[in-house]
Amino acid sequence: MKRIGMLTSGGDCQALNAAMRGVVKSLTNAQEDVEIYGFLEGYKGLIYGNFRMLTAKDFSGILTKGGTILGSSRTPFKLMRTPDENGLDKVEAMKQNYYKLKLDCLVILGGNGTHKTANLLREEGLNIVTLPKTIDNDLWGTDMTFGFQSAVNIATDAIDCIHTTAASHGRVFIVEVMGHKVGWLTLNAGMAGGADIILIPEIPYDIDSVIKKIDERNQNGSRFTILAVAEGAISKEDAKLSKKDYKKKMENYPYPSVSYEVAAKIREKGDYDVRVTVPGHTQRGGSPCPYDRVFASRLGSEAGKLILNGEYGFMVGIKNREIIKVPLEDVAGKLKMVSPDASIVQEAKMLGICFGD
Repeated sequence: MKRIGMLTSGGDCQALNAAMRGVVKSLTNAQEDVEIYGFLEGYKGLIYGNFRMLTAKDFSGILTKGGTILGSSRTPFKLMRTPDENGLDKVEAMKQNYYKLKLDCLVILGGNGTHKTANLLREEGLNIVTLPKTIDNDLWGTDMTFGFQSAVNIATDAIDCIHTTAASHGRVFIVEVMGHKVGWLTLNAGMAGGADIILIPEIPYDIDSVIKKIDERNQNGSRFTILAVAEGAISKEDAKLSKKDYKKKMENYPYPSVSYEVAAKIREKGDYDVRVTVPGHTQRGGSPCPYDRVFASRLGSEAGKLILNGEYGFMVGIKNREIIKVPLEDVAGKLKMVSPDASIVQEAKMLGICFGD
């Protein structure tokens, strides 16, 4: 008998269900005596013992379904060692619920913060296997995270749609793309959507360089310009500030987001008609694309294999198109950033895309 706990933590994304389905199908196809305990709303379910028994039928028909059938929530890693409002020790509570159910393993699907807590539980002696979920594609140790390609598709569609209205009115359009502190999503969607300017957190921008690119396009007869701007994009001036000074500045930030600041500066210095579009959470919603369905299923299958072999303490990832296992301690707390010298950035510049540097 194998008793497996499972939870999805952090922001939702496409293919969470597909990944869980992969785990369960690989286990149940290998042996009949498997019990699945699904913890509801992420780590909150594990802390407070909120779970439900699941059968193979619960994972039937969910390959194409977005979101997560277990629900999710954000439980910040930095607060895990802080007792809740009733004085409950969260880490101890999670351990006790794990042992109470006599689990052989806990399968955790999540992003960067989720993996920090997963590694903490590993250090506390629990058997853990994780799967890399995030539209940001910022988890260290894997070339790809599931949800990323689906989000790229949606963000690209948004840029595609903006092209026609931007061309019709001769406007400058900014499409703000998600991605938290990294630029993978904006970079890929920007290139796929034919953006003229791409601003990402790893390459602080100079607004004068941005306006220069817009001016050049106008002089060459292009009536419009498309900017793909990452939600974490930052100017060169702000990048020079200390964390303390930057935080203080953001406390009195007059704009809804960085895209509106860029738009205001372009209007002020370039006298252009600028519009901002924010696709927002549509980028993490809807059905997973075919790539993510296959990828998440492969990850889930490999996770099932690790559990059957009693190999714990790993994240399942992908390197050079092959599924791999990565020690959790090597993953936790590390971000996979876009290097300004990366070949994809240099190739984009060869195409004439401006990064504002």
